[in-house]
Amino acid sequence: MLNNPKSVLLIDDDLVDLKINSKIIELSNLFDEIITCQSGEEALTYLRKVLNNNAKLPELILLDIQMPNMNGFEFLELYNQLPKRPGDNCLIAMLSSTLDYGDIKKAEANLHIIKFLKKPLYPTELEDLLKKHFSN
Repeated sequence: MLNNPKSVLLIDDDLVDLKINSKIIELSNLFDEIITCQSGEEALTYLRKVLNNNAKLPELILLDIQMPNMNGFEFLELYNQLPKRPGDNCLIAMLSSTLDYGDIKKAEANLHIIKFLKKPLYPTELEDLLKKHFSN
């Protein structure tokens, strides 16, 4: 179990979903900081930039699956190739509206994904996830 998370990285190509989910997270008061990225590429750029600054690394990543150019699974492959993986101090959950059973099963089977969450994000689901994976 990790300590209570201070920051969350939200990755979603849909600007409306990004704003809605950011607001839901903000209103939940579960995090001190919400970092938003509109693509996997933007998120990887951010993570590479702060890789050696533990205070700037998120403790939780909420990752969309279906995004143009780089989908959530492609992001995970490149994330796992980072020279210094934030993985020990950072957990990843998929947050998606996909109805594709294959995507859902692939997410649930992925060792790096702690949970598959359906959009829209519900504060109670997020709170349950934090209680399960982060210590008080």
